[in-house]
Amino acid sequence: MPLSLRKVEETAPALVSLYKTAGESLRRHGMGDGAGGPHGPAGERVAVYLVVDYSGSMKPYYADGSVQALADRVLGLSAHLDDDGRVPVVFFSTDIDCETDIALADHQGRVDRIVAGLGHMGKTSYHLAMDAVIDHYLDSGTRAPALVVFQTDGGPINKLAAERYVCKAARLPIFWQFVGFGDPDSRQFDFLRRLDELAVPAKRPVDNAGFFHAGKDPRRVPDAELYDRLVAEFPAWLAAARAQGIVRA
Repeated sequence: MPLSLRKVEETAPALVSLYKTAGESLRRHGMGDGAGGPHGPAGERVAVYLVVDYSGSMKPYYADGSVQALADRVLGLSAHLDDDGRVPVVFFSTDIDCETDIALADHQGRVDRIVAGLGHMGKTSYHLAMDAVIDHYLDSGTRAPALVVFQTDGGPINKLAAERYVCKAARLPIFWQFVGFGDPDSRQFDFLRRLDELAVPAKRPVDNAGFFHAGKDPRRVPDAELYDRLVAEFPAWLAAARAQGIVRA
């Protein structure tokens, strides 16, 4: 069951507006509490993850609060889809830099506190971060579908491995929503656009990944627009994954 507005008001009053906006977006997409929709029961549990790029080029986005703002927005969304008030988070660069979580009750300044304990900002290796999420999901024992918000400011150093992981992970009840930070015209994002269009069923049984670009200043994307883009492709994946038996009731 989703967390109530009262619970969010008590534990994270600064996120109340985000919580309300996320709820409106979920209802528009037939997913929220109180919504109907063809893709499954309203208010069903979804495990929400956040994966954050910690490569060297991300430094300005940590400094200006863009990463914390994304974490807050994902928390506001997760409060409607899960009931534990926390989001598992993976920070990655060349390797896995940190696996932790961000909770409603302790969200303010949490990203800065995590990053203060991390080392050198490396390069960008998607598949290791995906592997960490898959391990966490499988170890959790949940049968709920998962929505992974995967933020990055560029393509991976190993494109073949990243594509292979997306295709293999299509057999699991996990949807990968990639979010780009930076120059929308950069060739760095060509790979993610191709990843978003990998053939079904030739390469994967269902379309289990989406991509959108949040621009050079992601904080300026209106909350309602960001939430709509985060969840836009999830209901169609959920329906397809159910039809294939990947997601079970």
